[in-house]
Parts: sequence; C-alpha cells; structure tokens
Amino acid sequence: MAVKALITFGLIVAVLTLVTLWRTVRNEARAEATYPPEGQIIDVDGVSVHAVVMGQGPNVVLLHGSSGNTRDMTFALAPILAENYRVIVFDRPGLGYSDSFNPDGETLEEQADILQKAAAQLGADKPIVAGQSYGGSVSLAWAVTRPDNLSALVLIAPAAIPWETPLDGFNKLASTQVGNALALPLITAFVPEWYVEQALDKVFAPQIAPEGYADHFGPGLTIRRASMHANAKQRANLLNEVHALQPRYAEIDVPTEIVHGTADTTVGLGWHSERLIEQIPGAELIELPDIGHMPQVVAAPEVAAAIDRAARRAGLR
Repeated sequence: MAVKALITFGLIVAVLTLVTLWRTVRNEARAEATYPPEGQIIDVDGVSVHAVVMGQGPNVVLLHGSSGNTRDMTFALAPILAENYRVIVFDRPGLGYSDSFNPDGETLEEQADILQKAAAQLGADKPIVAGQSYGGSVSLAWAVTRPDNLSALVLIAPAAIPWETPLDGFNKLASTQVGNALALPLITAFVPEWYVEQALDKVFAPQIAPEGYADHFGPGLTIRRASMHANAKQRANLLNEVHALQPRYAEIDVPTEIVHGTADTTVGLGWHSERLIEQIPGAELIELPDIGHMPQVVAAPEVAAAIDRAARRAGLR
C-alpha cells in the first residue's frame, strides 16, 4: 500500500509540474505577444538593451523603477517630453526586453555603465538622466561613476539613503535559486493579470493607477519568471550598494533636480530626498503635495517641468 501511495503521489506531482510548466510558458508567450518591444533592441558589449526613442532636441534618458519597463515612462512622461526633447527610454537590465548579464544581480554601477554606453551608441553622449525610485538609484550611480557622460540629473522619488527596514519576504525568496525554481513558476502560471493590476493601486497610493495604465504597462511582462528573479536579485543587493554609493554624492557637480511626493510611503520623502538634498551641492527639491510614489505617471507635467529646469540650468534650453 505504501508503495502504491508513493507512486500515486509521484504521478500527481509530475502532472502538477507539467501543468505548471505548460501554463508558465503559455502565459509568458502570451504576455510577450500582447506587449512586444516598443522600440529597438541594440547590442551593447554583447548585451541586448531595449530602447524607445522619440522626439527631437536635447537628449533625455528615462530609467524606470523596480518591476517596471519602458511602458511605465511612455504612458505619460515621455510623450510630454518628446515635444521638446529627444527622449530615450530604456528597459533596465533583466527587465522588459533588456538582457540580464550578472547571475548575482546587476549592480547599480553595472546598470549605469551598460545604459550609458547604450545612450552613447544612440548618439546621446551627455544626456539629462532622469530615474524613478530604483531607477533614481541607478541615475545616482551614473552621476557618480560616469560624471563626464551626463549634463544634468533628475531624481524622481529616488531610493538614495540607506534604510532600516528588511527586504520583504517575496523578494527575499524570489532572489534565491530555490525561489526561482519553485515559487516563481507558480506565480507566472496561476496569478491572473487582474490581480497584478489591482496590486498596482498599492504602488500608486494614495492615488490609483490611471485609466488605461495597466493596459499600457503590461502586467504580464512583470510576472515572467526571469523578470521577477532579476528584479528580486537587484532589490536584495540594493541596500548594500546604496551604503557604498552614498559617501560619493558630494562629488555630483551637474545641475540636479529632485521630485518627490509628500504622500509617498514606499520611498519616504523625509528619509530620502530631504536628506539627499543636503548631500548634492546645488541640488533643488520639488515637493509634490499629496502625491505618492508614481509622480512620473500621476504628476507627469510637474516632472517634465523639473526636467525643463535642469535643462535650463545645464544650458541646454
């Protein structure tokens, strides 16, 4: 009886595994078919980088935050900027349609390096660099490690000052090989897109995701296995990297604008930007009353205005 029960259990596990794998592959293929690359794929030192280019004028690079892709920036902010600028929106490494290239998670400096080279390859040797949240951390690394390769810096709700809260349980698990092999396929296979769409409202709080944002953003791209694993590894490494980067903020000597919502509970204004403003010479802080963590979407004109100010300060407008 014990042998028969063991064989039955093994068959059930095998069937569930096959069903999970089939649904995972199907859902990932469906997401990529529904939300294909918006722009072009360029080769940078053997790494594929997805870039969307629009508009004419001074070059502006836009970098999205955690779990994001180019579509976060092309929903509202990039079209506004494209009226006066040549806008380059990148998928950060491992997310969207850009390759992951570090099995331990791409560091802030590695991301800044590959994206700066991608921008130069597209003809933007000294762009204005603007990043939101984790993208703000990459932007800070760009300004510190590649100071000759940007004209101005715009930080949108940046994760900039070392914090005390531990990494959340999901990203802790998803960053591991066990989580990647066992947990992430279940999420890709069985978590419906409508659930992810509802979760977006928590990111936008106290606002909610604007009408049409979820359809534009493509939640299915976010819950692909490789994207979740790459994002989680980057998140797991971020705190130590910010600790190492912070002492160099005083080296930043380009015009810097910081935009942060007063109601942001994800990356707090008081902990991050109000401290950061004291560490970057000449930086200016714009506080957006009652705005949460997604100003690039819900307050895109205000963010565009900050980029305009940075451009004028840099002598580009």
